[in-house]
Amino acid sequence: MPVLLERETAVKKLTYKQSGVDIAAATAFKGKIKGLVKKSQSREVLKGIGGFGCMFDFPQGYRNPILVSSSDGVGTKLKIAVLAGKHDTVGIDAVAMNVNDILCIGAQTLFFLDYIAYSKLKEGILLDVIKGLNDGCLQAGCALIGGETAQMPGMYREGDYDLAGFCVGVVEKDKIIDGSAIRPGDVVVGLESNGIHSNGYSLVRRVLSVTEQKRMSRELLRPTRIYVKPVLELLKKFSRSIHGISHITGGAFYDKIARILPDTAGVRIEKGSWPVPPIFKLIQNKGGIEFKEMHHTFNMGIGMVLLVEPASAQVILKELADLKLKSWIIGKVTTGNKLVEII
Repeated sequence: MPVLLERETAVKKLTYKQSGVDIAAATAFKGKIKGLVKKSQSREVLKGIGGFGCMFDFPQGYRNPILVSSSDGVGTKLKIAVLAGKHDTVGIDAVAMNVNDILCIGAQTLFFLDYIAYSKLKEGILLDVIKGLNDGCLQAGCALIGGETAQMPGMYREGDYDLAGFCVGVVEKDKIIDGSAIRPGDVVVGLESNGIHSNGYSLVRRVLSVTEQKRMSRELLRPTRIYVKPVLELLKKFSRSIHGISHITGGAFYDKIARILPDTAGVRIEKGSWPVPPIFKLIQNKGGIEFKEMHHTFNMGIGMVLLVEPASAQVILKELADLKLKSWIIGKVTTGNKLVEII
């Protein structure tokens, strides 16, 4: 027995840090980002990050408010960020993918929470990611109120990470945009994208070599445009004229526009009615990708579409120009069973 006890006391005592999770470093990191994220926090945020829950006082002035939520991630665009060593804009993508979605219902985002998962990352990378998250929240006019930074040894290769988020917004019940007002004759207004945004990167990475991805990383890492402020400005003036809004992400024109159409309506998009950015042409030509596949995968230069009554189309285009956002009439609503065509 005494021999066994001696052997037991000789066994090295493992710690959580030795298994790959440094709690002290994580706590210190939270302290460093408190000042950064405070820039996006409004007076409705009752307590800063670091608690067991995030508290947000509901804004005053709503008559019949409806809460709207969304959850989404950045996807394999992160692989290019890792390859290029540039991490300060992918946070904007994470915010944009969520706030643009609930904007389609007419909602203003109130707050955003992030989720970052990794095995081992340099602290500077995490700070850059959170800087982008905060920048995105400032662009969207919402508060970055918390999130989760999960260190999970063995789940990811060293240097890789995943980034996703969750947002909550609000819209007056009688101002919800659900597509039910869309009717044949309405005009499709396309809003300019900022490049590829955050969809289709698995195909991009299949088409372009690693060397090409690195060389073209500045273009490939353009952050997703956040449409919240200009579109909400439009809705203040033209809420009755805007019958539907669609965020052109995965599934692109065919799936995302069809999603908001009534059963009796279709949409006909006119090919060549807007300038397609060179990056899409390069991907299409280099990959030998068919026209329909491109428009089913990528935004092709149109990041969001508005379906509006024809009488208001031109004044909406002018208003968007005044808001420094390029837009074009790219099609019209037809009769049909949710069919989207590009001709």
